[in-house]
Formats: sequence, structure tokens, C-alpha cells
Amino acid sequence: MSVTPKKALGQHFLVDENILGVIGRLATLRDDDVVLEVGPGLGVLTRYLADRVATVHAVELDRSLAEPLESALEGRSNVRLTFGDALAVDLSSLEPQPTKLVANLPYSIATPLVVESLDGMPSLERWCVMVQREVADRFFASPRTKAYGAVSVLVQLATRKVGFHAVPPTVFRPRPRVESALVAFERVHGPVLAEVRPVVDAAFAHRRKTLANSLSLSGLTTRTAAETALGEIGKPLQARAEELTPTEFVAIAVALR
Repeated sequence: MSVTPKKALGQHFLVDENILGVIGRLATLRDDDVVLEVGPGLGVLTRYLADRVATVHAVELDRSLAEPLESALEGRSNVRLTFGDALAVDLSSLEPQPTKLVANLPYSIATPLVVESLDGMPSLERWCVMVQREVADRFFASPRTKAYGAVSVLVQLATRKVGFHAVPPTVFRPRPRVESALVAFERVHGPVLAEVRPVVDAAFAHRRKTLANSLSLSGLTTRTAAETALGEIGKPLQARAEELTPTEFVAIAVALR
């Protein structure tokens, strides 16, 4: 059955099976894994996962893919298909609970999905995701760089990078006009993100402002309180959000409390 990718959904189907071995290596797949795949598309990766792990939860937005997906997955009873928006579906209620997120993520939802999964899906131990190259770079960007932002801080507080692989456009149909990358990271013991995230989001909401001004403009606290907190953690009052390390954001969140 011929399927035409939908431009409105940003669909770029994975068609080159040579990349599957790289995904399997970076995901460190085990036969007892429960994997969440978002955006299975034509089921190329889904089949590969199903043959190697205990359970695959595949969440697909495009209901027109139901027939080709079910055909591609015939005989694989360990795949559980869910049709819906992955950002709206209660992924934390999936049973058994996913231990890994392994997916060729649709570009439009990659960042919010990963961020929400950090504390929204505590069962996840490892992520191995195919994303736009600039998104992959943003996840683990360093302070004082253009790519560093709220996403960088949150991802780095909850995980550590364990793998990276550049992916050419030729593995997709249609070929995207941007570079892609596989990035793998695993959960580490860190702070409660819900306690830090409001500060991080407010700090980067007005990136060109000083951090104290941005926190004040966002309504999180007063400028005076923000400047006091900066002083307590040894940062200059004119510091901008991009100058703080992830752990310094934890410290300023504590100081503001």
C-alpha cells in the first residue's frame, strides 16, 4: 500500500534499515525492555524494536496509517498501537510502563515531548531519539552559547548524554532539508524538576534581559528578590540566564524559596 507523507504533519518516514543497528546500539535494547515509540510511521523501526524487546507502545497521530502499520506489524503481538496526539495522550498511564523512549520523533513535537517526559514519565530510564540536528545540539549545549536555553538546563539536570550519531537526509522519505541526529541519554539522580522548571522557564522567557529582570517580568518574583538570590549564589546582579549552569539554576530556585 502506497502512503504519501503529509507535509502538514511534518512526516519524514524512516526507510533506510541500515540505521536500525545504530539505534539498537545507542538504545542498548534488552529483551525485557518496554519501549515507547512516538511516530512509528510505516513501522520500519517498530518491527525492529518488536523483535528485540518485551513490549512496544507505538503512538501515532495519523489514523490513515492504521492499515499499513497493522500490515507491517502482523504477527507481532507485543506491539500496542495507540492513535492520538502524543502530547495529549496520558503516556504515564501506559501499561506496562515504558522504560525507554526510542523514536524517530516528528520535528514539531520533539522538544516538548522530551521535556515533558523527563518528569512526566518517571519510569523512563533511557532516551534514544532521532531529532533535527539543532535540537540534538540544544539538549546538551553549554552555558554562554547560542544553543543553550531552558531545554538544555532541564535535560541536563535529569539526564546525561551517552551517545550521538549524525544522520543523513537519505534515510528518510521524503528527504528533509535539515540535518538530523540520533542522541541517546540516560536518567540520573537529580533535583525535582517541578521545583526548578518555573525558574528556568521564567529566566529564559526574556533572553535579552538580565536574569533578575526576566524573572520579574515573568511575574515569578520581584527584581529585588531575584537580585538577592543571585547574590546568595555568588553571581553578579547583571547576569543573564545563559550564564548560569544547570546546577546554578537549582541553587537560585532554592534561594528564591
